[in-house]
Amino acid sequence: MNSQTKVAGVILAGGRARRMNNQDKGLVSFKGRPMLSYALAALVPVVDCVFINANRNIDQYRQFGWPVISDQTDSFDGPLAGILSAMIHADVDVLVVMPCDSPLIKTQHLQKLLLTRAENNADVAVAFDGARQHPVFLALKTTLQASLQDYLAAGQRKVADWLAQHNPVLVDFSNEPEIFSNINTMVELSLLEETNRFS
Repeated sequence: MNSQTKVAGVILAGGRARRMNNQDKGLVSFKGRPMLSYALAALVPVVDCVFINANRNIDQYRQFGWPVISDQTDSFDGPLAGILSAMIHADVDVLVVMPCDSPLIKTQHLQKLLLTRAENNADVAVAFDGARQHPVFLALKTTLQASLQDYLAAGQRKVADWLAQHNPVLVDFSNEPEIFSNINTMVELSLLEETNRFS
């Protein structure tokens, strides 16, 4: 990591998780640990500071030892609202974004996002699995804050549409697309635990 470039990370845990009986996904256990702890383990080594974006169970999230930030509104506006909140709070040049519900993501994957963005001097680097983008796995410049505020203020919510405005560089993870497995239901949780018993 370039020592001149300050980097913050944000873990998105601010959703309602309707398909998971409205449980708070970051606090749900995967193989005996809260899912948020996997995201922290991946993120902490590559950033100068971490923010946890959560809109409920704030005190429980604070117990992980990092600042907890909520969206600027209380209307659960999706991942972009969490990204904007991190941009507002983080006095850094670059932000790394990941969700709380993808426990197979490791430090080297986030490092690759950062390096690819830096090498291309891109505004945004987004993960790509060979077939599709994963728009909540990002490294992006915080100078995009005004653009994001305008986009949300106009009532827009789709992450991919906003990213497309900023010529994102795609970061190729086609050799291991399974790392993007995310958990939206209790069935998915059980399946992922079973398939990763030995890892």
